[in-house]
Amino acid sequence: MEILVCVKRVPTVGGAITLTADRRAIDTKMSGFAISPHEECAVEEAVRLTERFGGSVTVVSLGPPEAGEQLRSCLALGASAAVLLETTTEIPPIATAAALFSVADSAPFDLVLLGNEASDTGDYQVGIRLAHLLRWPVATGIKAIAVADDAASLTASRGYRGATEAFTLPLPCVITVREGINLPRYPSLPGRLRAKRAPLTRIEVTEPAAGGDLRMTSLRVPDAPKKQATVLGHGPGAVPALVEVLTEIGVL
Repeated sequence: MEILVCVKRVPTVGGAITLTADRRAIDTKMSGFAISPHEECAVEEAVRLTERFGGSVTVVSLGPPEAGEQLRSCLALGASAAVLLETTTEIPPIATAAALFSVADSAPFDLVLLGNEASDTGDYQVGIRLAHLLRWPVATGIKAIAVADDAASLTASRGYRGATEAFTLPLPCVITVREGINLPRYPSLPGRLRAKRAPLTRIEVTEPAAGGDLRMTSLRVPDAPKKQATVLGHGPGAVPALVEVLTEIGVL
């Protein structure tokens, strides 16, 4: 199988998000970078499929030159080739899908994997828009993939309101996966050394290929939920109130 995995360079998950003075970008001076957890699982799933069926994994990222670091991390995990679509500006989902389409349509890929959403913007759009451009079937929010023995189709499953939905799609197709579909491996030392020497294909993206009418005006960091604590009492005198609370929540 020939598989393309789309990844994005994002601030490390769990760090505090602050904005630049003009409120048009995330201030990353004090942040580390990685790929989104969903996308890390997408890379692992692609490597596992090629280990079973043969073929190769190509990773592609749209971002600044520094995103080459994340692509090399994917190479260390088992990807065979990497393509960096270089841009210095944040590109909206329509144009992102169009730029990724230029890579996905340039080779006979059997499957395109993406994370369900990027951890920084959470757009949920790129996978669906890319599938539309490719005119391929798409399934989103997937937590399990089972490829048929003849590699002509796959079954993609996801949870929904306590039930499991399963979709059978012919290949080629586009799948967006969620974190938890697998447990990503740690890169080996030989893999890291190989990735460090591996060439990256760099393509400069100067103008959005589509959707140039969309413009970002400003960003806003949502207020963190306020936490409130109630003091039940002090010492042994607080026991009755504690028992009452535990009874209300069904512990006792």
